[in-house]
Amino acid sequence: MFSNVPRKFLKNSDSAEVDVREDEEQAIKFQEIIDLLVAAGYFRARIKGLSNFDKVIGGMTWCIESCNFDVDVDLLFRENLTIGQKISLTEKIVVMLPKMNCPHRIEPHQIQGLDCIHIFPIIQWLVKRSMEKREETGDLVRSFAISQFDKNYSFLEDHDKVIEKKTIIPYIKSAKKAFEPRRCFKRKDPPLSDEIDQVRSTLLEYGSLAITSVLSKTSTLQGVSNSNAKEQEENSDDLMKSMSIADDNISRLSASAVGSIVGMQAQEIAEVTKQYASLNVGAEENSMSTLIGAIAALDKQKTNLKSREQKLKKEKDALLEKVSETIERLNKVRTEERSVQDAFQAMKDMETDENRSIIQNLEQLLLVHDNMKDQEHKFREQCKADLNVFQEMVSQVESSELREEEMHTVEYEEQKEIVNKLRLQLAKKNRAIASLTRQLDDVPGRSELNQYQRRFLELYNQVSAKHKETKQYYTLYNTLDDTKLYLSKELTLLNSIQDNYNEAMSSTSGKEQFLKQFEAIVAGVDKNKAKVERRCADEKIRRDALSQQLVTLIEQQRRYVVAVQQLTTECRKNEALLAQLRGP
Repeated sequence: MFSNVPRKFLKNSDSAEVDVREDEEQAIKFQEIIDLLVAAGYFRARIKGLSNFDKVIGGMTWCIESCNFDVDVDLLFRENLTIGQKISLTEKIVVMLPKMNCPHRIEPHQIQGLDCIHIFPIIQWLVKRSMEKREETGDLVRSFAISQFDKNYSFLEDHDKVIEKKTIIPYIKSAKKAFEPRRCFKRKDPPLSDEIDQVRSTLLEYGSLAITSVLSKTSTLQGVSNSNAKEQEENSDDLMKSMSIADDNISRLSASAVGSIVGMQAQEIAEVTKQYASLNVGAEENSMSTLIGAIAALDKQKTNLKSREQKLKKEKDALLEKVSETIERLNKVRTEERSVQDAFQAMKDMETDENRSIIQNLEQLLLVHDNMKDQEHKFREQCKADLNVFQEMVSQVESSELREEEMHTVEYEEQKEIVNKLRLQLAKKNRAIASLTRQLDDVPGRSELNQYQRRFLELYNQVSAKHKETKQYYTLYNTLDDTKLYLSKELTLLNSIQDNYNEAMSSTSGKEQFLKQFEAIVAGVDKNKAKVERRCADEKIRRDALSQQLVTLIEQQRRYVVAVQQLTTECRKNEALLAQLRGP
């Protein structure tokens, strides 16, 4: 009679109703789910004290969280949920599965009832998705760890590359030092007033022979005519004529210069002495007070002159030292020059017809070497001039980029304010949506009403079973009480018969009276028996009627279940058609 019902209700007077399909196939699928969760890493499913619902729903929640999808429930430390919490949790999971593009569908009551046959493919898909996500996250974390390791440490095979870098750095420094700017000329005349001429003069002092080409390029960039370029070349030639070759010892003073400086100081000393003498003569004519003031001033002037004389002596000693050093260097240079001349003369003496060609080749090679050096010097100067031009161009580009960056910064601030305003509006909308969502959640849906109906039915069945059990206890008590009453009456009657039997049998009148009383007692017993048999017949009639009513109600229940299934199917079809009409 209950073969068409997909789920069966196990009723027992000692236990509550359980809405679970308990068969071998469900048990096998449940064990496969547990093994799959444990293999994926959800070891909480091994705990024996947890209920089956907690294991399955906890595994589903763990897989969804591993896939970076949020479920607004924390199940790690919440076990044995109430009916309302279970309903809410299962509905949220059912809502999350389509968002994750799960190919399988399930209803909340199937999760609540542990329909493992339908739960297993969903668990299998979630575990596969979570493992793929963990592999992607693992690769990302591994690459980040390797990059952080390479910043501070290195392997043995990379040690040679580090050594090569360390050996290259000194060569780079030596090359930079070799190509430093050096002063080749010095201007004899005083500095020029024109700024452009000052720039040209400075470039010529540092040996910029390619100044003409640079100026021609700049003049071309600025739109200067050919006549102006020729004038610039002539000015460069005039500036070059006013230059002298700069020597390393140019900063040192000659002996004649030192003598002239000492002579100039001696003249100043003589003038001061004459002034002092004149003041001394004039002091005799002045008064005593004036004489004292003049003497004090002269003493002060004398001390200043002595200090100045000491400074000049120190400068003179320093200059003499420099002169001596210069003379020593000059002598060294002369000795070197003599040695070079001797070597050159020895080379000329060694010249013969046989090695003359070799010496000529050497001279040509030396000339080529000198020309190469000159070309190298010119190329360096050309590169420096080009570098200056390019640096100016880069500075102009950077200034334009700074202006664009400032404009972008202002625009960014404006857009940031607009975004902040939009965020505030969005927050208001989200709060309104949240309040409306809470109001909608307060209204139970179709699935919730179905769950409530089922739970009320379970509660009604429990109350009905308890009431039936209590009623049976009352009926048993009443039956036993009636039995006790009848037995007590029978015992009292038998005791009275036994007590009055000997006395009644002693006389004829007493014997007749005893028989009449005994017949009256038998008649009363028969009357009571008939009354009880009539009551029993009435109860049997009532039992048959209730049995017939139970059969009718069971038939109506079967039809109701079939109708509910058909209604559910039609509702799903209706929802699918509505979704098709609404479109994507």
